[in-house]
Amino acid sequence: MKVISTRDKSAGIGALSAVLKGISDDGGLFVPSSFPILDIDEMIGCSGYPELAAKVLSKFIDMDEPELKALTEEAYSSFDDPAVAPLKDLGTAQVLELWHGPTLAFKDMALQVLPRLMSKALDRQNEIKNIMILTATSGDTGKAALEGFCDVPRTAIVVYYPNSGVARLQQLQMETQEGMNTCVSSVDGNFDDAQTGVKELFACPEFREKMLGYGYSLSSANSINFGRLVPQVAYYVHAYADLVKRGLIEKGESINICVPTGNFGNILAAYYAGIMGIPVKTLICASNKNKILTDFFNTGVYDVNREFYKTMSPSMDILISSNLERLLFEMLGRDDEALRGIMADLKQTGRFEMPKEAIDGLKISFYADYATEEDTAASIKEEFDENGYLMDPHTAVAMHVYRKYAEKTGDDTYTVVASTANPYKFTQDVLKAVSGEDAPEAFGAAERLSEYTGTKVPSQILALKTKPVLHNRFARKGELGDIALKFAGGLNGRG
Repeated sequence: MKVISTRDKSAGIGALSAVLKGISDDGGLFVPSSFPILDIDEMIGCSGYPELAAKVLSKFIDMDEPELKALTEEAYSSFDDPAVAPLKDLGTAQVLELWHGPTLAFKDMALQVLPRLMSKALDRQNEIKNIMILTATSGDTGKAALEGFCDVPRTAIVVYYPNSGVARLQQLQMETQEGMNTCVSSVDGNFDDAQTGVKELFACPEFREKMLGYGYSLSSANSINFGRLVPQVAYYVHAYADLVKRGLIEKGESINICVPTGNFGNILAAYYAGIMGIPVKTLICASNKNKILTDFFNTGVYDVNREFYKTMSPSMDILISSNLERLLFEMLGRDDEALRGIMADLKQTGRFEMPKEAIDGLKISFYADYATEEDTAASIKEEFDENGYLMDPHTAVAMHVYRKYAEKTGDDTYTVVASTANPYKFTQDVLKAVSGEDAPEAFGAAERLSEYTGTKVPSQILALKTKPVLHNRFARKGELGDIALKFAGGLNGRG
């Protein structure tokens, strides 16, 4: 498949080339030149998740399906549930658990695939340069990317996370990461500061030239990378196929999909699944207190000139949702000139406004709402007390918004609610929500949460208690490039 840039659709490149580049030279994001249509019967007939994922990937990635199946089987071999992404039945809400991978977060679903795709792309294209991954994280992407790329030949990775802007266990997961090719740095500021800093590095010719001098070309593991986004489409296809197999819906019957949303990649993957033939009635975009997306979908105005809040769902503490650009491209009828104008407005003024006809089109497919901190805590407690189901704060945001949507609209359509992280990554907040108890530190909270709920502390969390901290770098604004260049120099003995 050819992919094109959202900011210049005149020339396309191969999908594997896009995986290596990460972002277009013009600053745009890669999107399919056209969307393939899935054979739903074929998806339903798959024997397991790796087979289904390979079939979905084969629609985008220029590799043979058997080769992709071998890749996906390897990628998902370390997941602790044979279904990979199991559905849990809470009535009309079907919770899609996406956190059974090695880092206990939905990012593993794509970031166990992306490094393997990059290795194939390097070999296929006889690429001389190695790949330096630069990634900003609001919590979960960082560890998942580090784990995925750890000691992968011909790659190195630098992860930047906001200082005091991630949960303690998320931070420890990154600080204790092993691997000679891994580098982690906290950043002075919030996630948007880290993400903006990384984007500026990609756009800086001088930085790119210096990195090439060390033998590395740049790429990204964020969902701006086409190779990170495409594997996420597969789990929504899988959810639909599973509902049909279980007899909860008939083939052709529509479902809703509710996603806790920050950088917009996860819900965009659901939108892509709908374009490709999965019958989706409504995409429910759930935000936390940083409700910029809720305001956008309801007014057509996107404005980052607002207060930024730190919440118990830190992976959603985002005001600049990068993947929204891909949705805008589609809503504008793939008018790259109009999109360039919108992106210029956002960069210059921190806001833009969509044409009325475009926002009216969005409202046909999307419903948006948000949860306060109080709503989030209440949702965690309610689902545990009433259904015996323990969820993390991000999933709780989605569940609150879904329950509110269903009550408001009376819509009893089966709804897939994306569950994006294991609750034990946020032990103190989850314990407080279900029991009212405060715990001074994360590991004590994990033990008490296990006692109170009768659930098991994941081995990945227990292991963090004794792992040494290997990364303690700190970067102020403007210093992100220095961190990456020093790391690259050290890798080839020139640092």
